[in-house]
Amino acid sequence: MGKAKKLKHLKAMRNQPLDQQIDDHNAIKPKDRQKFKNRDNLDENSGQQKYVDPKLTARILKSARKQQTELEEEIGLHESGTSGGDSRQRKETKVSLLSSKKNSDTESDNEYASGDETRLSGDDCYEAIEITPEDERALEMFMNRDEFKRKTLADIIAEKIKEKETEIQTQLSDATGINIHDLDDKVVDLYKGVKQVLSRYRSGKLPKAFKIIPGLANWEQILQITEPESWTASSMLAATRIFTSNLKERMAQRFFNLILLPRLRDDIAEYKRLNFHLYQSMRKALFKTGAFFKGIIIPLCESGNCTLREAVIIGSVMAKHHIPLLHSCAAMLKIAEMEYSGANTVFLHILINKKYALPFRVIDALVYHFLRFANEKRQLPVLWHQCLLVFVQHYKQDISSEQKEALMELLRVQTHYQITPEIRKVLLNSKARDEEMAEPSVAETASVTESMTFDE
Repeated sequence: MGKAKKLKHLKAMRNQPLDQQIDDHNAIKPKDRQKFKNRDNLDENSGQQKYVDPKLTARILKSARKQQTELEEEIGLHESGTSGGDSRQRKETKVSLLSSKKNSDTESDNEYASGDETRLSGDDCYEAIEITPEDERALEMFMNRDEFKRKTLADIIAEKIKEKETEIQTQLSDATGINIHDLDDKVVDLYKGVKQVLSRYRSGKLPKAFKIIPGLANWEQILQITEPESWTASSMLAATRIFTSNLKERMAQRFFNLILLPRLRDDIAEYKRLNFHLYQSMRKALFKTGAFFKGIIIPLCESGNCTLREAVIIGSVMAKHHIPLLHSCAAMLKIAEMEYSGANTVFLHILINKKYALPFRVIDALVYHFLRFANEKRQLPVLWHQCLLVFVQHYKQDISSEQKEALMELLRVQTHYQITPEIRKVLLNSKARDEEMAEPSVAETASVTESMTFDE
């Protein structure tokens, strides 16, 4: 468009004489286009802003009067059907209010149409509105009576503490392996198939579904589906290797106590000896030493029905492998406080014979364990005398003088024709831990000096 107008203007200039074209080029011409924001409200002659057209104003007023009359008729019909002076007074107040508002509107329109810019005051437009108790009740129905409760700092801290407690409870429930939800049928069918594989397993790879069991929260429930009592000895070895390496000490303790220990005792009771794969399972379980003691040794001692055969077979694993000092000390303290049994004595004998540098607390506990039998009227078995002999041989210098005297009194009550003289001999030829080294006399020193000179 712009380019076309420019060409048209150039063509018009070419038809003029040269001097006129030069004058037109040098002269400044006003622009034809004028911008007005409100072209419709401007007067053509004066350029001032104009108001609504009188005809349009008359139409507006006419429609307003028509609406007012219709409203008055409706209100008049309503008043005829009602009773009571208060309601009539309220309706009259509303009608007068509406009429005053309409009149003010019409007057303002007429003033704007005539060009007068005067306005009415607020007192002339509105009347005082009286609110009755009924109106107040109606307004209260739409008001929100519930106050907004702001959270204080104490409320926020309490919510955070509650969330943390809930999180800790969920973690503990996952650690214990308890799952309140029922298992899916597909999961049950899957692990029933795993059960069939483990009941015939000899060697090779295990199903992947079985390897992921240690990572599940409800691993105990899943293992019950596989029926561990039907596993082969090779399956038990593979399962012990997987669970020992993947579970924490607390969970490994539950596996040893609930699954491995019953299988060991059943196999020993059935065949009077232990299967090679089950023996290897105990060796693998010993890698988690704390779980091994808490899940196998301590429950066996507390049961009270552990046979000597079971104690000797299971204790042989402890005798052949290294056990950390702290775990051994804790186990000896625990067993020394229990009631006497042959199995407890076997385990104590094995742990004492490892020749640890025991702290005095453990030595004192073992001494008091043996001194409890000073009033025992029954004849104690050879295992008890052998255990006392091993203890005295290894820790004779760590016993106090009072404890040594108490043990000598014990040997007068509990005797064995071969072992008791040996125990008495060890105690007499040893020095207690609270005895100081006696200084040599002058005569002994002189005799030693003479002997050295004579040799020279």
